[in-house]
Amino acid sequence: MPGHRPARIAELVHSEVARLLREDIKDPRVADVSITHVVVSRDLGSATLSYLPLGGGPITPELREGLADAARRLRGPVGRALGIRHSPELRFTPDANTETAVRVTSLLSRLEHERRSAELPTETEDPE
Repeated sequence: MPGHRPARIAELVHSEVARLLREDIKDPRVADVSITHVVVSRDLGSATLSYLPLGGGPITPELREGLADAARRLRGPVGRALGIRHSPELRFTPDANTETAVRVTSLLSRLEHERRSAELPTETEDPE
């Protein structure tokens, strides 16, 4: 089945890049980043890694630059760790899906809180 290999490689790239960022890359610009999702192209030539700052902070230009520098340094070690002949080109992109999900969840929580607050006075009134 042709679709399984890119998915398997994506999982391996995800775990290896996360490990390398945590243990080997000493750049303070990328110290607090979380890799949320990896997609590898069908030809295995590129891997797009979605990321978010840990703690949900803003995506700063320094973080973007740090990840761009790390991508160049990580390509060889990732290929060697995976045991594949040609390591995919690593591309980091901010994870908009997770940010959107967090924002929607926050809005839903706020609406639920407002709904409960609006219902509270009617529940405490004396029935006649």
